[in-house]
Amino acid sequence: MERFLEELLIEPWRIPVIIAAAAGIYLGFMVLAKVFGTRVLMSLTASDAVVVLMFGAVGGRVILGHPPTLAAGLVGLATLMILEAAFGTLRRFTGWGRGLSRQPVLVVLDGEMLPGAMRSAHISRTDVYSSLRRSGLGSLSQVQAMILEPTGTMSVIRTGQPLDPEVLRGLKRA
Repeated sequence: MERFLEELLIEPWRIPVIIAAAAGIYLGFMVLAKVFGTRVLMSLTASDAVVVLMFGAVGGRVILGHPPTLAAGLVGLATLMILEAAFGTLRRFTGWGRGLSRQPVLVVLDGEMLPGAMRSAHISRTDVYSSLRRSGLGSLSQVQAMILEPTGTMSVIRTGQPLDPEVLRGLKRA
């Protein structure tokens, strides 16, 4: 019974260590996502999935420490959830955190790829063509605008659709 409780519980001195590790991993991941872009979230190829899984494995290992226990996991998860809620609130009410948030990026305009924007967003021609096919379009000439959203998804506005300039407001490279 004692061994069973050891596997579930946590020494009180480890709680602040887990909280600090979770905060560090959270902030580190946010900075890395800002630097490398949201492309990895766009379409999970096999290599992208491996990277995402490795992020989770490394992050979890750092947060939980040794030995991992149920209580350590719960403290780590609660810390990540609280951080996400806190950053969401800060973004909404103060604008703080916009530096870590990605901006939407215009990558195609009037059927023409924008190479500078694609480079800064880490988007390849293959990614653009993949999004084109997912949108049911057969030609780049059918695209009025293609936007990489902060979520990693691509929004496609077809040629011939009315386009309110407000839709493009705040876009990087617009």
